[in-house]
Amino acid sequence: MTDPIADYLTRLRNAIKASHRIVEIPASNIKKDITKVLHDKGYIQNYKFEENGPQGSIKIALKYNPSTKQNAIVSLSRISKPGLRKYVKHEDLPRVINGLGIAILSTSKGVMTDKEARVEGIGGEVLCFVY
Repeated sequence: MTDPIADYLTRLRNAIKASHRIVEIPASNIKKDITKVLHDKGYIQNYKFEENGPQGSIKIALKYNPSTKQNAIVSLSRISKPGLRKYVKHEDLPRVINGLGIAILSTSKGVMTDKEARVEGIGGEVLCFVY
């Protein structure tokens, strides 16, 4: 697999379109960090890391609005790709939908949102946009 983060986002996108409650994704450290950020910001309901097999897996419980059955995640888009990495300085951090969404960054201090990186004053690689 050349781009595991794109695979992660595609599996989430497909599960949302199929209205699944739970999606299982092969684990890696970067995927675990992205999952923690999504949970902390309220885009997913819950997650569980399972150590089955050599790689392990992540089980993610998706979050839906009970009355409208609409998912908390409207859009997931990959920004930095293996063929073209996107790095930004802390002055140039992107704002997703004027602050309503989040940009997930990989920084020297770990995976965090654009808002946290602004507070820390650090830049990094822009992994994806979520809103």
